[in-house]
Amino acid sequence: MKEHWKDEPDDHDYPAAFDYLTLISPEEAASGLVDQLKQAKLTHRKAKDILRASGLKLLPEDNVHVAKDLAKVKDGTALSPVLLVRGHGHPGFDAREDLVIADGYHRVCASHHLDENADIPCKLI
Repeated sequence: MKEHWKDEPDDHDYPAAFDYLTLISPEEAASGLVDQLKQAKLTHRKAKDILRASGLKLLPEDNVHVAKDLAKVKDGTALSPVLLVRGHGHPGFDAREDLVIADGYHRVCASHHLDENADIPCKLI
């Protein structure tokens, strides 16, 4: 199985990123970050590097959300690019210095299970 990716994140990914970012930064800062994500150009990064930079663990294939994304891949459904924020350099952003996966953690894990060297499309600010 090889995953396929959409050219742009789904519209609902931005509110999801905002919800997550408001847990680790003030609402005003989170709003500004989401605005920046919307304007960012698509880039590509390897699944293994995204996980390593974020400090997050690889979720198992049987995690309900990872399994759902793996099923999408099997069915040929394109996945939405992930939204990433570097933890430094953003006013009001109090996260650690690591990379923050604002939306798409489960998609990154699913992709890693398929091919840790796969290039994942992402918006990175």
